[in-house]
Amino acid sequence: MIERVTTRNPRLGYALVVLAAILFGLNGGVSRVAMGSGLSPESFTTLRITGAMLVFVAYAACFRRSALIRPKGSAMLLVIALGLIGVAALQLTYNVAIDRLPLGIALLIEYLAPVLVVLWVRFVRKEPVRGRMWLAVALAIGGLAVVSRVWNGLTFDGLGVIMALLAAVSFASYFLLGEHNVGFDDPLRVILWAFVVATVAMNLIEPIWTTPSLDGSTSLLGRLEDHSANPWLVVALVVVPGTVAPFFLEMVALRHLPATIVIVVAMLEPVIANVLGWAWFRESLTPIQVLGAIAVLAGIVLAQTSRKLETVLPQP
Repeated sequence: MIERVTTRNPRLGYALVVLAAILFGLNGGVSRVAMGSGLSPESFTTLRITGAMLVFVAYAACFRRSALIRPKGSAMLLVIALGLIGVAALQLTYNVAIDRLPLGIALLIEYLAPVLVVLWVRFVRKEPVRGRMWLAVALAIGGLAVVSRVWNGLTFDGLGVIMALLAAVSFASYFLLGEHNVGFDDPLRVILWAFVVATVAMNLIEPIWTTPSLDGSTSLLGRLEDHSANPWLVVALVVVPGTVAPFFLEMVALRHLPATIVIVVAMLEPVIANVLGWAWFRESLTPIQVLGAIAVLAGIVLAQTSRKLETVLPQP
C-alpha cells in the first residue's frame, strides 16, 4: 500500500542532502583506492551495488520488514527504472570515469545533469523556462571547454569523458524519475528494490563470483601512497558510508524538499571532489581552469532555477 508523506521538514532535508554530498564526494577518493587494489570498474561496481543491496535488505529485515514487500504496478516500473538507470548505469559509468579522469573533472561533467534536465523539459515536455536557460547552457559548455583546454586538443582520456557524459545522462534520468511520486512511498523500500534491480543487472554484466582475490593490502595512492589498508576494509567503506548512507539520505531528503532543490544542494559533491583531488591525489587546475569550473557550477545553478514550474512533493 502506498503511504503519503504527512510532514515536511525543509531544514532536515537540507541537512540530509549536505551530508549525502559530503559522503559521495569523499567516496570518490575511496573508490579510486578500491579499484587500485586490482578491481576493474565493472567488478568494483558489481561488488559495491551487491554489498549495498545486502545491507539494505539486512536493515529492513531487522527494523522495517514492510520495506521487503515488492512495490507493484507503476511503482515497480519506477523502481526498475531507478535501479537500471539511477543505480546500475550511473555507478558503472561514474566508476569508469573516475578511474580514467581527474576526480574533480569527472564530477563536473557528471553534474551537467541539471542542464540536460532543463533542455529535456523545454524541448520534450514543452514546459516554459526562463531566458537564463541559454546563459546556463553557454556557461556550462564554455566552462567545460576551458577546464578541458580544448584549444590544446582534448587533454583527457576520451573514454573517460564519454563515460562521464553517460553518467550525466544517467543522473539526469534519475532526477527526472525522482520528480514523480517519490514522496508517496517509503524511501527505504524504494531504494532497497532499486538496488535489487541494479544487483541483478550488474551480476549479469560482471558476476560477483568472478571478483579477483583481494588479499594483502592496497596503497592509499596520491599523497598517502606510502600508507596501505586492507582492500576489503576499503570496499566496506565504499559500500556503507559511501553508498548505502548517501543514497538513502538523498531519498529521504526528497520527502522534505523538491527534487529541484535537492539537485542544486547536491552540487557540493563536485566541489568536494575537486578539493579532495588536490589534497589527496595531487590533482590541480590552472587559474583559468578554476574559472572554467566556477562557470560550470554557475551554469548548473542557473539551469536549475530557470524552470518556471517547480515540481514539489505532494502536500499532506
